[in-house]
Amino acid sequence: MTARPDIFLAGLDEPQIQALVEGRHGDPFSVLGQHSAGPGSITRVFLPGAMAVELLNRETGASLGKLELVHPDGLFAGYGEHSGTHRLRIFWPDAVQETEDPYSFGLLLGDLDLHLIGQGTHYELSHVLGAQPMTIDGVRGVRFAVWAPNAQRVSVVGDFNSWDGRRNPMRLRPGVGIWELFIPRLGPGERYKYELIGPYGQLLPQKADPVARSSEAAPGSASIVARSDPFRWTDAEWMASRSERQSESAPISVYEVHVGSWLRIPEDENRSLDWGELSNRLIPYVKGLGFTHIELLPIMEHPFGGSWGYQPLGLFAPTGRYGTPEDFAGFIDRCHEAGIGVILDWVPAHFPTDVFGLAQFDGTALYEHQDPREGFHQDWNTLIYNLGRNEVKGFLIASALDWLERYHIDALRVDAVASMLYRDYSRQAGEWIPNKYGGRENLEAIEFFKHLNSIITHRCHGAITIAEESTAWPGVTKPTEEGGLGFAFKWNMGWMHDTLHYMEQNPIYRSYNHGSFAFGMVYAYSERFILPLSHDEVVHGKGSLIRKMPGDEWQRFANLRAYFGYMWAHPGKKLLFMGAEIAQEREWNHDASLSWELLDHPLHAGVQKLVRDLNRVYADEPALHGTDSNPNGFAWAVVDDHANSVFAMLRFSKDKSSVILAVSNMTPVPRNQYRIGVPERGEWREIMNTDAAVYGGSNMGNGSVVWSEDAPSHGHPASLALTLPPLSTILLKKF
Repeated sequence: MTARPDIFLAGLDEPQIQALVEGRHGDPFSVLGQHSAGPGSITRVFLPGAMAVELLNRETGASLGKLELVHPDGLFAGYGEHSGTHRLRIFWPDAVQETEDPYSFGLLLGDLDLHLIGQGTHYELSHVLGAQPMTIDGVRGVRFAVWAPNAQRVSVVGDFNSWDGRRNPMRLRPGVGIWELFIPRLGPGERYKYELIGPYGQLLPQKADPVARSSEAAPGSASIVARSDPFRWTDAEWMASRSERQSESAPISVYEVHVGSWLRIPEDENRSLDWGELSNRLIPYVKGLGFTHIELLPIMEHPFGGSWGYQPLGLFAPTGRYGTPEDFAGFIDRCHEAGIGVILDWVPAHFPTDVFGLAQFDGTALYEHQDPREGFHQDWNTLIYNLGRNEVKGFLIASALDWLERYHIDALRVDAVASMLYRDYSRQAGEWIPNKYGGRENLEAIEFFKHLNSIITHRCHGAITIAEESTAWPGVTKPTEEGGLGFAFKWNMGWMHDTLHYMEQNPIYRSYNHGSFAFGMVYAYSERFILPLSHDEVVHGKGSLIRKMPGDEWQRFANLRAYFGYMWAHPGKKLLFMGAEIAQEREWNHDASLSWELLDHPLHAGVQKLVRDLNRVYADEPALHGTDSNPNGFAWAVVDDHANSVFAMLRFSKDKSSVILAVSNMTPVPRNQYRIGVPERGEWREIMNTDAAVYGGSNMGNGSVVWSEDAPSHGHPASLALTLPPLSTILLKKF
């Protein structure tokens, strides 16, 4: 390099130089890199701590001379009568490094990408923002891009630059507010964050990447550069058939799982299983019990394990607690190989306030609302996404699509939908802001759900969404083109609460609550429902399902078995939280394994066998699943016998060729010669009896066959005289 110190800093004034060396310069490309100067060019690099820097020809590696130290904090510069690509040889106190200059590369993101991000319609956001391993101009490295429109300066920091925010400041793309930088010779596995200076010159806490596809497991909080090569899927057959498998007429029985506490290894510091171990143990277990789907509590990266994933910060990153993103994809592939669908809980309602996360990301309320009456969840001490902002809405929709498309997730169960639909959710008068019409409906959330579900229907064949919506909001599962929100199914929270309240009553008092047990049928066809017995009912002092049941030990188990029988016979898809199938005695603890040792006890093993057999019968009988959303597939046979606490329902297949009679006796008193009207005379076979000895019952029942008689009853021309075992549900099929 030619020694021309008089022009090394040409065009730069002292404030600019000082801003650069102090890490406050918002336009580093205007200072660093190569700049034309007469017949040659000036090259400047800022490398705090470097002893010397040599400029090399990128193609040949030939030396172009050493750069001069022009500022003691690490600004090097030199003039040469040449221009073109170059790389750097950097002499550190304990090493020599060769790398290309990050400030020798041009613009990275295209104008269309920027336009779509600003519109909130870039549905492949994880391919554009975040950390993308790639090759540019023949150089391998990682392209970083992040949305932070109000920041004065954004830098990439990581192990590769000693977490020094002065070293790799980014270029701002004005308008949409995207910052970008290509750092050569980085690759997958690198830890990184962003360091931002806010709009008022304040240095913010280093931030994890909102669009990172891999993250450190807690308590770490760094983002990790993920691999860009696609996973090799082997589930083409499953993907082609899942639309039918997840239709409203399909048998859908869901096993809800918290991955970290399903099974722990006490011999290895009580650790959780990783995705490979879960593939080998959880998948065969679920398939053996006859469940059609596994539903995972949120596995997006989250800082606090006690939130069970419901306060996530990494909406594109599978948590590092159980392995890599590739390991997670492998688990999904194995599920599909076994014929099991995967539902993933997804949380677009709110996010935690951790300083390294989305809160005040660029020094302003960027992802959240500024006004706490709109932006703060009082129940959960979290922040609410600002769905009125295009970029935020697009961020969330891109997250949903990434799980469905990148990881072949079959369904997203959307958490806390009710909290999003109502502006006054869990708020008193004066604590919320009405919509533009003065109402309590959140118009932005309504539009968001319609947009989300329309895009998923269009792009993700066979994938569905499920709403956890706890109110009577109309049209949750109605198609968007008909004015609905467009979900495929909705959790029936009312059914869960009403029936559990009934089951908790001593049978002596159940006659006074008779209506609550059957009330779900009043609105059973207003939506397409899933009947959940979820994790929410076995935590926070509510106790386990078996502990909710009244009576002595035998009665408690008989009650639970009868309840499961009633649930599987009732219209609606099924969901059971892990542990209920073995009648877990203690309340669920996310830090402990399920009590698998209980299966040594016949009563607990009996409940597990019952769940297996209920799933088998449910899947085998079209009358029990094919008309869940069709009122012509159901009729009460007995619904008004308050005195005896007996319920009897008729289930019909779509073509009426198959008929199932389900009878529940919810008292410990056997009923002999109990007459129930049926549509036609003939042979009825008892295909399920929750009081069977194999399940731990008293083995009362009707044998294998019962014949109906020409004795009209309950509005039908024929009837059956049945033995109803105590605290039981029996299923009979017409042959």
